[in-house]
Amino acid sequence: MIHKDMEVYKASMLLVKEIYRITATFPKAEIYGLSSQMRRAAVSVPSNIAEGCARKSQKELLQFLSIAQGSLAELDTQIEISLMLDFVDYQTASAELGVLLQKTRQLLMGFIRSVHSKLDKI
Repeated sequence: MIHKDMEVYKASMLLVKEIYRITATFPKAEIYGLSSQMRRAAVSVPSNIAEGCARKSQKELLQFLSIAQGSLAELDTQIEISLMLDFVDYQTASAELGVLLQKTRQLLMGFIRSVHSKLDKI
């Protein structure tokens, strides 16, 4: 399975790009704080999708997809924190970031369901 051809991978890569763009505007004091955490969580999503796709078994794939799902939840929380601290304005977060986050979440959940259904048939 080639991860680069998958819509969930492509969506998660766009999410990474948007997180890097937005965190570049954070206060300099956050370079090793929230900004860094958000970037790591965002990068974790496509990285775990890629690693899972490179594994030999469906169970291993599911494990890495589960980690990607956790990183996405972590990122969602960090976005909420950045809104609360006024590092990101609500319009930016809800318009661009919210759409990317939701799309990635939906595609990831669909991929997980698909892998589960394949396992159930075995």
